[in-house]
This record gives sequence, C-alpha cells and structure tokens, in this order.
Amino acid sequence: MTAETNYDSIFGKMALEQGLCTDEELKHALAKLKNHPETEPVTLEHLLVHLGFVTKNQAVRLKKSAKESKAAAHQIPGYKVLGKLGAGAMAVVYKAEQISLKRMVAIKLLPKRFSENPEYVERFYKEGEAAGKLNHPNIVQAVDVGEAGGYHYFVMEYVEGKTIYDDLAANKISKEKDALDVAIQVAKALKHAHNVGLIHRDVKPKNIMITNEGLVKLADMGLARATTDVELAQAEKGKAYGTPYYIAPEQIRGKMDIDGRADIYGLGATLYHMVTGRVPFMADDPSDVMRKHLREPLIPPDHINTSLSAGISEVIEVMLAKDKEDRYANCDELLQDLEAVRNGDAPYRARTHFDVSALQSLEEGDAIEQDEEYYDEDMVSKYRIAVVGLAAALVISILVIVILAAR
Repeated sequence: MTAETNYDSIFGKMALEQGLCTDEELKHALAKLKNHPETEPVTLEHLLVHLGFVTKNQAVRLKKSAKESKAAAHQIPGYKVLGKLGAGAMAVVYKAEQISLKRMVAIKLLPKRFSENPEYVERFYKEGEAAGKLNHPNIVQAVDVGEAGGYHYFVMEYVEGKTIYDDLAANKISKEKDALDVAIQVAKALKHAHNVGLIHRDVKPKNIMITNEGLVKLADMGLARATTDVELAQAEKGKAYGTPYYIAPEQIRGKMDIDGRADIYGLGATLYHMVTGRVPFMADDPSDVMRKHLREPLIPPDHINTSLSAGISEVIEVMLAKDKEDRYANCDELLQDLEAVRNGDAPYRARTHFDVSALQSLEEGDAIEQDEEYYDEDMVSKYRIAVVGLAAALVISILVIVILAAR
C-alpha cells in the first residue's frame, strides 16, 4: 500500500467515523477514485470536497487533527510509532513498536479536544482499567495507559487482521458455520468478562476482530461498566449508551440493572447481520432504529436467508428477545446451544425457551389460530369417515329403540 493509498484510507475512515459523510457517499467517492485516470492523480480528500460530501473547512480540521495526534503519538516514551491504523470519532489508533520488548502494539490516542474534557478523560482511563482486568485469548489485551505531552494514550495488543465490519461493508454474508465459530469465540470472551464483573455494552461488528490465523478478538472496552459500579449506573440512568443497530432494549431505556444479557443481545444482533446481510432493525434515523428494537417484531433470520438452519434461527431469536428474561440467562447457556447447532444438533435451550413462551401464552388466554397449511387432506378424509360412521351408528341406535318401544 502506497503512502497516498494509506492516507486516503485513513482520511475516509476518519470522515465516516466523525459523521462528516455517509457510508454510501464514501463508497461513491472511492469508486470514482478507483476509476480516475492515473495521469491526473487526485486524493480522496479532494474528491469528497469536490462532490460536496465534505466541506473545505471540515477537511482542513480533519487534516489538522490528524497531524496533531501524529505529533503527539511520537512523544510517547518507550514506543516507536510506525504508522496510523485507523481513526474514529473519539480516538486515533497507531501501530507502534514497544522498544523494550521489541513487539508490535496498537496505541489509541485521545484527541486534544477530548483530552481537555475531564469526562472524556475519565471514560478513557476506565476503558484501560476495564481491559486490564481481562486476560483471555479472545479479548484484545491491554498493555499500558498514560499521558504524554498533554495527550492521553492507551496501549494494547496489536492484532493483524480484519473486523467483522470489514466483511459486512464489502457486502459479504457469512456462511452459517463461520458465523457460529465467530459467535462461539465472542461468547467465550463475554463469559470471561461477565465472570470478572464487567459488561461490554457495545458488542458490534466493528469491535470484533479476526486475526490472519482465524482467532477472534473482542475489542474496545470504551463503554464497559462494572456490575458493581452503582454510582456510574445512577449517573447514566435514563441515558442510552450503545450503538443503535445493536443496542439492547434495556440499554435504550437507560435501565440501571443492565447485566450480561445486554451483551448477548448485541452479539445476537451482530450474528443476525452476519448471516442475513442486514441489521435486525433498519431506519434512517437512529431514534427510529431504537424504537424498532423496543416495539417491532423481529423477522426470523431464516426467513431472509432461507439456507440457514432452523437451529441457528431459533438461537438468534432467543438472543434478540426484547425482554431480557426471555433471553439466555448467561453465556454458558448460549454456548451450549451455539455449539449444539454447530455440531448439527438441536438447540435445547432455545427450544425450551420457545416451549415456555408458548405455555405462558396459553395460560394468559392467548388465542391460537390454526393456519390452513397445517391441515392434511388425508387427515380430513379420516375425520369425515369417522363423522359419517358416528352418524350411521346413531341412526341405527334410534331405530332399535323405536322397534323395542313398539313391542
């Protein structure tokens, strides 16, 4: 990858993550860049401005922010910055060498405008502390956290590979077995986090990485919260923290008693997206998306991708139950079903959930309508024969009674 190509990639990601352009606008600009004559070199930045997707002032601010963070990254003691990996709305990530151990790491740097805000700084350090409590092969490991030159940084394990989002952005729908393998590894990571008292609260495709060797890594503990942190829970009460397409209903409502089942919902939404190519609930406005999470019935994934097994569809439907009491109680239950489906067996836990729900509906007096497709012609014929037989027997009985009475 040339320096120009790398710059275009980073600039595009930053513009997208900071909401300066939409995904469709970025794809349109990248397509034009790809087909642009080599004799007339042009940058993605120039095209985005020319097409009216990004203003000149926005482009200037974006470049300035990138330069400032790059200069700051080079000031972090003990690390040699090698290049930029990516950028989001809240941080810029660099690839670097940890000089003492001669190993590759990733450094997340909080931009200057956020470094001057105590609330953002506190959340940034909480992410580092949360990651530091975790030690699992399916979780990106924390290395260091600190401050240099007025900038706050978080050093973590460097992962060579891609994210689930990268495949989805390329319109790739995962095969059922591959999706199950990813979900199982993420569920194991979540089980570890939950066991040490942490809820991730932002499980989504961008936060799930796959190494070149196929190992899945859960990343970004930026929204993680300890289950025992009552003070933070009270401070966040009534506020929706998470990503709209993958957020659990109880997170949308700003409930205080969020637990691991919110992460199971996020993983369910991600798994749904992977095997269908679309998010569970779609709308142009984030508030409309969240409203659908709360109220709109889920279209079963095997109704969208008919090649899916009934088993994986049942598992996903339980993971995405709107009431957390109807979901898997914990990751142990979830893993049992995910592994069962991967092995070609029925998801026992999911079917138990469906059976219980059906019984509850009956107890509540819900009417069950018989669909016409459940009728079988042979069965109907047998019923008709039986009815005719009963009628004939009744007539004979009446005749016998009349004859006896006449005597």
